[in-house]
Amino acid sequence: MTQIDLVPVKPTTAIVGEPEIEPTSARSLWFRLLINDRVAAAAAVILGLVILTAVFGPMLMGGLATHIDLDNSNQPPFTLAHGWANILGTDPLGRSMLGRLVVACRTTLSVAIPAVVISAVVGSVIGMAAGYYRGWRETLAMRVADVIMSFPSLLLAVVVLYVFSPSAANIVLVLAITRIPVYLRTARAESAELSSRVFVDAARTFGASGSSIITRHVLPIVLPTLLTVATLDFCYVMLAESSLSFLGIGIQPPDVSWGLMVAQGRTYLHTAWWLSFFPGLAIVITTVSATILAAWARIATDPAQRWRLTVPQKRLSRFAKTGKAL
Repeated sequence: MTQIDLVPVKPTTAIVGEPEIEPTSARSLWFRLLINDRVAAAAAVILGLVILTAVFGPMLMGGLATHIDLDNSNQPPFTLAHGWANILGTDPLGRSMLGRLVVACRTTLSVAIPAVVISAVVGSVIGMAAGYYRGWRETLAMRVADVIMSFPSLLLAVVVLYVFSPSAANIVLVLAITRIPVYLRTARAESAELSSRVFVDAARTFGASGSSIITRHVLPIVLPTLLTVATLDFCYVMLAESSLSFLGIGIQPPDVSWGLMVAQGRTYLHTAWWLSFFPGLAIVITTVSATILAAWARIATDPAQRWRLTVPQKRLSRFAKTGKAL
């Protein structure tokens, strides 16, 4: 009898219309998806530079932000007559605007990032538990979320910080509490839908506990959505901190943030426009970059839309115009 050799068949992609991707590591795949979208890649580079500036900038330029030189007060930007440190001009006390922007970057991110992390972790855990177990847990969690969301988050922060001292810790705590319902409602909706899936029923049949199912089966599916929400929420929290500092109940001197710099420079708009312009520009660039990266992450984590990032942008735009095959 003749022996027949069985040759293993290479599995195909599960999504119709998605181009076949060669086996590669997850890290190189995400890098390739990011490079294919030039706008998202530029946004990622900008955010990377902002984070590096916040981490290492104050150690290198912290002295420039506090050095007072009254002879060079309110010097205009883009002149090298007073040294490279004053390339973005000086404030009324002669301090370097470049140095103050670098130091303010760490302060702004040290408020925005912890607030987003705390609200995301607390809201996601409560939301996934409420959506999976349902019953009184879901009712209690949703009613608490409704109570918090019934107050405008910025107005609630203003009231709380007016009663208590406007320190950085209080700002982080208030902003985190006001943003918890966003993650709670998102995680509850996703978890409630996943709790009726076949793979979750199979895990229950084999005796898996509720916490194990949430950790091993629900969280990996909900996590991409939560990360996208967190990226967008980072923009809101940073703008909220800037607004509170602009109103005078946020970061207090001698600390400095981008929002506080905008507030301090508004009285000099006609004579020294750069005092408010550059910190405001830093806020806009950072928030726009985070928004673009969040849109890219939403597509990259969706298996039904990920194929768009595997096609070069020129071919994709040509397909959108002509409707011909790629």
